[in-house]
Amino acid sequence: MSGVRVHALVSGHVQGVGYRWFVRGLATDAGLSGSARNLPDGRVEVELEGPADGVRAVVAALQGPDAPGRVTGVVEEDRPVQGGRGFTTA
Repeated sequence: MSGVRVHALVSGHVQGVGYRWFVRGLATDAGLSGSARNLPDGRVEVELEGPADGVRAVVAALQGPDAPGRVTGVVEEDRPVQGGRGFTTA
């Protein structure tokens, strides 16, 4: 299975509720690399890279019933694979 990279912007009440750590746990469990960081406008920016099935599953979970806070939308965009390693939060 080939790798993919997805950039996602998550809107709603997603800061100060453990959302970035939620994403980190999902990504780590799926063996993905990337990052999750708070943006000044209240959104969370998520980058995920790895096997397509894992990335798509985590992207789907970003607004799933287990997501902390209150997600009102996720805008995602495919990006070129960069070969990243590990997952960071900021």
